[in-house]
This record gives sequence, structure tokens and C-alpha cells, in this order.
Amino acid sequence: MGENIDGIGMPDGWQRLWAPHRLDYLRGENRPLDGNDVECPFCRIPKLSDEDGLIVARGKHVYAVMNLYPYNPGHLLICAFRHVADLTDLSDDERNEMSAFTAHAMTTIRTVSGAHGFNLGMNQGAISGAGVADHIHQHVVPRWGGDANFMPIIGKTKVMPQLLSQTRSDLAAAW
Repeated sequence: MGENIDGIGMPDGWQRLWAPHRLDYLRGENRPLDGNDVECPFCRIPKLSDEDGLIVARGKHVYAVMNLYPYNPGHLLICAFRHVADLTDLSDDERNEMSAFTAHAMTTIRTVSGAHGFNLGMNQGAISGAGVADHIHQHVVPRWGGDANFMPIIGKTKVMPQLLSQTRSDLAAAW
């Protein structure tokens, strides 16, 4: 291993763990941002097969899909089929199904991986941190005791113990 250099050129003794896929996402990969002509990923994904789109389950108004840039293994998104930005834009039926899918996702993830808890959330609008602000989606992030170890804190890297396609397959089978 070579010597590491900090931001000003001095050796710091730290080894580096690289997660270059995150930078691609931050720069706009798979995100419909001003200046790029990327189709909304949440409108494109349902046109694919479940396996190719990493879709776990489809309902009448929403679907559950693996997050390509997960915070933890099993991180799902519950997306409306209809391209709307805000929770208040959804019909009662769409909101109800999104809520039911979120609860079912939690039960399924607990069955498959024994999650101890969950972070649930929607970022409404780009200013709130939504990566795809124009298409509503709910995050379902499984959590385990001790899952926030030194890797994300010091290494700015998450260790994902399973490929997304295998996690999708396990969750879809249990759904």
C-alpha cells in the first residue's frame, strides 16, 4: 500500500476506502436534474421486468423497489406509479396503498433479515434533500443494533453483504 496524503499533501497514516458509485449519483447519474435528459427513474423502472428493475412487488397504485444507492441492506423505496411530487398530490387510494406497502415492507424485511427497527421517510422537494424530487417515494430503511459502525463514520463507506439482485429476490419471495 502506498502512503496516503491528506488534502494539503501531508501524510496522514490513514488508508482509503473508495465508494465511487456514490459520486456518480451525486453528480446526477440516474437522476432527472436540470441540464440532463434522464427520464424519471421511477417512471422508467415499472416498464422493466421485476428482476431488471429490482422491483420487489407491484400494487395497483404503488410499487416497492430496491434503492440503487442503499443506506443499509434491504433499503426499499415505495413509489407511486403516477408521476407526482408531493404527498398532497396523491389520491386517498394512492396514499393508503403507499402506507400499506410500507407496513408490508417492514414485515417482509423483518422476516427476511431480522431488522430491529426502521427509518421511514419522504423528502418533499429538492430543498429537503430529495434526490428525485418530482416523483414521490417513501424510504424504508432497515436498521440493526450496531449497524452504524466505523465504516460509514470513518470510511464514508457502507459494507453491503449481499448483491441488490439477491436481496430483491429474497424480499420478493417473502412478500
